[in-house]
Amino acid sequence: MAPTEDPKSPFPDPTVLLTGHDSNGKAIVQNSTVEATQTYAGMRTSHNLLYTTSEFPPDLNNDKDIKLHNDIKSSGKLNIVNAGGTLMRYVNFGPQNTTVMHRTQSLDYGVVMEGEMTMELDDGNETLLRRGDVAVQRATMHAWKNASKTEWARMLFVLQDCQSLSVEGQRLKEDLGVVGSSIFTPSGNDK
Repeated sequence: MAPTEDPKSPFPDPTVLLTGHDSNGKAIVQNSTVEATQTYAGMRTSHNLLYTTSEFPPDLNNDKDIKLHNDIKSSGKLNIVNAGGTLMRYVNFGPQNTTVMHRTQSLDYGVVMEGEMTMELDDGNETLLRRGDVAVQRATMHAWKNASKTEWARMLFVLQDCQSLSVEGQRLKEDLGVVGSSIFTPSGNDK
């Protein structure tokens, strides 16, 4: 696949089960949806938005969290980080696809679900992660690369907004790079 084509990963669109309670307080499956894959134009990368929260801790009363999630989805304005909350998404990487070096103001859990991914940090360190491995990104500059020349890879990411970060008196803000800034809207959570 040429790098300028929209991707078509081999992974199925995931089903998301949303639980709740019946009038007796018993657990039920309240909703089940298939989350369609969204492509990034001109990139061999796609994603599935699985769920978001817009406050911490989330308010589950009267389905407030569900209403806020549905508002975000319908607005089409979700950034990489959901300011004041969390988001969970699958990201699918085409063979040897590399992301731009970037930093988000967030605490991120990245789990390799399929394939092998290389995590690169801005100090030049590269670490290979295999299926089941977890990276905890703590607002660091990093890039991801699918290590395979032929196979797609999938990661599950959970991003949580975090407090402003300073290291040795230097304020570290979101940095999507020139290329990343042309694709993604800034999260706006690092004021």
